[in-house]
Amino acid sequence: MSLKDSPSDQQLHLAALQGNIDLLKRTLDGGRVHIDSQDKEGTTPLILAAANNHYGCVKELLEQGASPHIRRHTGTCALFFAAQGGFLDIVKLLLDKGAPVDIPSHDGGTPLFVACQCNHLAVVRELLGRGADIHATMGDGATPLFIAAQNGHCKLLRFLLSKGANENQIRKDRATPLWIASQMGHGDIVRELLDAGAQVDAAREVSHVVVHQSMNIWNCVA
Repeated sequence: MSLKDSPSDQQLHLAALQGNIDLLKRTLDGGRVHIDSQDKEGTTPLILAAANNHYGCVKELLEQGASPHIRRHTGTCALFFAAQGGFLDIVKLLLDKGAPVDIPSHDGGTPLFVACQCNHLAVVRELLGRGADIHATMGDGATPLFIAAQNGHCKLLRFLLSKGANENQIRKDRATPLWIASQMGHGDIVRELLDAGAQVDAAREVSHVVVHQSMNIWNCVA
């Protein structure tokens, strides 16, 4: 792997960042560039193109041999950024070209986790359909379901539950999805979790008062 230290490498990165497919092709055809050259953060042209939703550049880079396995110094990869951005077509393309579906960042964040964090249901469906681990955890023990509960993504949370997500899985600090939903005041999430069998007194012992307060919020907006 080479660092982005030549004019051609810099030009390739710029083309990928801007989505300039003509410049990208010309630079690659020049034969003086490393297709997986990395900048000081470890970012490759493929990662740049995927993160900025430049489908044509992603496709061209992959067809010319760019690796979807390479990660930045943080452990994040092209699929991670495509999932984070909700760029479904790029997610599918990267997976078709061999990107590992559960490749994690160094803190444990998988493409599925960030798709759930950002409420990209279509991407979540695709990743799970390709075998993503619904029970994978971050370094702190948070799951995709936990982050959906924390952020109030009710439709997404309901989908995760339908696919077997564990409503009682406990984070390392003993917090549960029900606890965090109650803490954040997401009454609709509280009701979904209770209906799914979440234990009211589990882990941090979510008080009935907090749960009832969240249920009152849900009733106000229903």
